[in-house]
Amino acid sequence: MAFEEVKAELGILMTRMQNEPQDKHELYLQLMEKLNELRAYGMPLPQDLVALEKALEAEFAAEKTAAEDE
Repeated sequence: MAFEEVKAELGILMTRMQNEPQDKHELYLQLMEKLNELRAYGMPLPQDLVALEKALEAEFAAEKTAAEDE
């Protein structure tokens, strides 16, 4: 897959994340999948999306910990 195609898909994904916040987990999985594709092809990773991926991971981990503590 060409870098431009992946960038376009990431742009669409970001738009969906803004318009559909109730689907945050699925969108996170899609973001992770696209970033993994870039990693597999040795392409540069958009640092803002890497930061978003890490922020969502931390948020989900905190939610899991809170749920386990209840």
